[in-house]
Amino acid sequence: MKWLKDIEKHLVKRKKDGVIIINDSKTPSGKIHVGSLRGVIIHDAIFRYLQNRGHKVKFTYGIDDYDPMDGLPHDASEEMKQHMGKPMCNIPAPSDSDASDLANYYIEDFLEIFKELGVEVEIYRLRDIYRSGRFNDAIDTILSHADIVRDIYLEVSNSEKPDNWYPFQVVCEECGKLGTTIVTDYSDKLVTYECKKDLVSWAEGCGHRGRISPFDGNGKLPWKLEWVAKWHEFGIDIEGAGMDHCTKGGSRDVGNACFRAIFQKQPPINVPYGFFLINGSKMSSSKGLGFSARDMTDFLPPEILRYLMINNQVKRPVEFSVDANKMLKLFNDYDRVLAGHKDEILNLTETDRVTETYKGTNFQMLTTFVQILNLDIEKEIEKREGRALTEREKSSLSSRIASAKYWLDNYATDEDRFELQNETPPLMETLTEAQKEFLVELGKFLTLDETNREEQVIKDNIYEIARKTPISATDAFQAVYKSLLNKDYGSKVWILLSAVPLKLLEDRFLTIGVNEMDFINEVKIDELESVVDNIKKIQEVEDKIYSKNGEYLFAKKISFLNMKDRDEVYFIALKKEQDISEDYWSAELYPLIQDKI
Repeated sequence: MKWLKDIEKHLVKRKKDGVIIINDSKTPSGKIHVGSLRGVIIHDAIFRYLQNRGHKVKFTYGIDDYDPMDGLPHDASEEMKQHMGKPMCNIPAPSDSDASDLANYYIEDFLEIFKELGVEVEIYRLRDIYRSGRFNDAIDTILSHADIVRDIYLEVSNSEKPDNWYPFQVVCEECGKLGTTIVTDYSDKLVTYECKKDLVSWAEGCGHRGRISPFDGNGKLPWKLEWVAKWHEFGIDIEGAGMDHCTKGGSRDVGNACFRAIFQKQPPINVPYGFFLINGSKMSSSKGLGFSARDMTDFLPPEILRYLMINNQVKRPVEFSVDANKMLKLFNDYDRVLAGHKDEILNLTETDRVTETYKGTNFQMLTTFVQILNLDIEKEIEKREGRALTEREKSSLSSRIASAKYWLDNYATDEDRFELQNETPPLMETLTEAQKEFLVELGKFLTLDETNREEQVIKDNIYEIARKTPISATDAFQAVYKSLLNKDYGSKVWILLSAVPLKLLEDRFLTIGVNEMDFINEVKIDELESVVDNIKKIQEVEDKIYSKNGEYLFAKKISFLNMKDRDEVYFIALKKEQDISEDYWSAELYPLIQDKI
């Protein structure tokens, strides 16, 4: 992937010695949405790629749990409002949770997802970094250069700060809130602060004023400067950010400028990445918008989810939809990667990083199979493949079966769901005679030979059977759905027919009674009319062929012949333009074509 190669080129130019540090982070402000996984997987892909290229690499992930709660999580109770403005790690978890605090309540499952997705990462928590004093030197340096920070805010982002503004917030000694405090002075290693009642709209301060050391967890840097402290203290070489932070004059530009000016260092290589959009909308943890990371991890197999996050150019947004066609395309795209033995991509997507290729089972087929009771799907797939599945294929199949069931239970439309009818469905009473005739002929075809129930064979022949009836493909498929599912619609008809038990097909299709005269009256179309015109001279044929509409019945029968055989019948019937007697018909003509009709 070009974007990964570009990152390596930047690293080579920097002539970095020792271990390359890759970093990402997340504020646990609510149930974490799937969009937050994009940064995780992108950074993990960088880690894997550079490691495969022989570099010494470490991937670290920060839990920004010292950030204040600046919005009530959508799943939080009203009583949680009293804690607005406090550090997330200082807020109690819901009473029904075993988590130590609210930050851990929201982040613990997210970290479990890392393991499920094969993400190898070292976790650190900002509460520990601040409280251990690891940021003390960086805090002192940044506060001592507050004038430079104010100038950069103005020059880079056009944000003017007063002369007594300092980039730091204290945890109020009285109310414990952080988001409501401002620092107005730094001298003698102490900050002067006030907890203002009306500093922000989402929390109310207590009005306390004080002077305190900014070190050892007594407060925190605003996140743009917290970035700077991390880069300095941890020696971070690569850290990406969402495109919203990477606009001109945005957060990343401010952080980069402060890092250069205060610490005289080159900022980490940036990897701007696009949003994860569901039906065109951006996700939000605190507002509960979109799919949670857990929902998506339970839904998609790990390799498919990883592929979804990194397949596009990273600057482009990921456009995701649970629409059946979009889901099928996602799985099919990955199956083409498998079939193409694209080891570089497989190393970035497979959780165990093994590039052994295997054949993925078609997702659309599985959404049909899982709805057929008592179907042994593994045996069905092995029958279609003509071989036993490998252990890796069995594992993939199991994962995709779970995904298909999850999709049907949570996202599929009524058109995608069905129930195979064991008894004759009521909708069969609405079938036309032409539809009945089609089902009879289809049943004969399907039960004639075992190979005729193979998906591709059905697909190759079902249109021809419909044409010969004659009936439109739409009416033909509708007949199948009505007779098997008691619906007017359903999944791909050849997939369905290939998996339905043979006994059910025999009982349902071959026992249908067709009224021949009603059928003939239904299908009087130009093709039959032209056939009738060519056999007008046939007279006095057998009773079962000849009746009031004898020509149409005969036409219907020979319309199934191919052109060569049909011409042969015409030639025999019409040669010398003689009248055809019943004896001639019985003795010569009918036996000749009987095996053809």
